[in-house]
Amino acid sequence: MEKAGKTLAISGIVIVVVLLLIFFSIKGTYNSLVRLDESIKGAWAQVENQLQRRYDLIPNYVETVKGYARHEKEVFLRVTEARAKVGAATNIQDKIGANNELSAALSRLLLVVERYPDLKANQNFIRLQDELAGTENRIAVERRRYNEAVKTYNVKIRSFPTNILAGMFGFTMAEFFKAPEIAKEVPKVKF
Repeated sequence: MEKAGKTLAISGIVIVVVLLLIFFSIKGTYNSLVRLDESIKGAWAQVENQLQRRYDLIPNYVETVKGYARHEKEVFLRVTEARAKVGAATNIQDKIGANNELSAALSRLLLVVERYPDLKANQNFIRLQDELAGTENRIAVERRRYNEAVKTYNVKIRSFPTNILAGMFGFTMAEFFKAPEIAKEVPKVKF
């Protein structure tokens, strides 16, 4: 009888220890998924911060160029429309698409600038162009950081056994920030 009681107590302790190990393993995995998900959100917030900076600079840039290139209305219209789409985008996928369209419109605007040597010598324009170029570089850095966070998260939720827990708790794959198709085209600068 005494031996059966000891065996039952040891079995109970083993079961409790195993259950605690399972609990802490699930807790650790869940918390790491939450941390990675928050890393993605933080990285996206930094992308948006830089996109907003660019969004705010564009009207000044366009107005400066307009002063020199009055007859380039189509380019200005595309930049303005693309900027409006950025302002109206509500989710990450729409924001990515709208900002890719804005990047393409800005590329066309830069081609217009190449046609106006007086504009390129204007100090206000040079400052604005430097600000915009700096912002584009910051956006590139933040996009890279965002994509790194997405990669880390996606690898984690696809790895076994985390993939089982990720599915149980509703964690899904995150979207990468992809360059638009037009970015693959080499711009043509003509003098």
